[in-house]
Amino acid sequence: MRYVILRDDDANALTPINCLERLYRPWLERGLPVNLAVIPNVRTDVTTPDHKPEGFLLGNHNGAARALPMAGNEKLVAYLLDNPGFHILQHGYHHERFEFDCGDPAEIRRRFNQGRQLLADAGFPVPQTFVAPHDRFSRASLAEAVQQFRVVSTGWFEAARLPFNWWPKYALGKISGAPHWRAGGAALLTHPGCLLSRNRPLDSILDSIFENIERHRLTVLVTHWWEYFLDGHADERFIAVLHETAQRLAARKDIAVVSFDDVASGKTPLN
Repeated sequence: MRYVILRDDDANALTPINCLERLYRPWLERGLPVNLAVIPNVRTDVTTPDHKPEGFLLGNHNGAARALPMAGNEKLVAYLLDNPGFHILQHGYHHERFEFDCGDPAEIRRRFNQGRQLLADAGFPVPQTFVAPHDRFSRASLAEAVQQFRVVSTGWFEAARLPFNWWPKYALGKISGAPHWRAGGAALLTHPGCLLSRNRPLDSILDSIFENIERHRLTVLVTHWWEYFLDGHADERFIAVLHETAQRLAARKDIAVVSFDDVASGKTPLN
């Protein structure tokens, strides 16, 4: 049996319900879990590395409020809670650029704790999985993350940013080619890049997904809901690829689509 986790990044208090419904109703109807990496207190002035407003703001970057907690969007929260196929992950705090590339342990703990509290204030279960904005961690934030979460999901790990006592396990994983490993009591998962992205040739996305699935016991597929609605218009061809991914996964008896919570509980093997 092979396992797949779908991780959708950047849901926040500004995310329209209809976007998530349009994308994920075919997944939910098939009983396929959707893991949403939710920004607890999104900053409305965050920008990309090239200083453009982040796409997940959908143009809502000129409002009076500088930060919007998830609890402020009661309709969105109710929608997510009414659809238990959505699993909530903690995605940073404000989603400021490289906000967890920080060397101050006290500040790191504040961001983890306040983010967790804001998600709890919205009524979500305590998240067991953490995703850092832009996949960027410092050594201090990684050490703290495994104390506070049972799963850390990222694109890659760099030796120079790891706690020194993790190096032997990291080296062993590199030698064996295992994409996932454990340290500090937490599962550390990597992913093969954002395969479900509008920046990839749409005609080759499905082939890339299933080639990766065949190579590993557990594959994390990463996408971003807002990429399907750039400029406020639905990209029907890209949405069709996402829906066909769900259809093909559901049809495969040798593949199980699981949640990060299944990894945290030990029900899903890593490698």
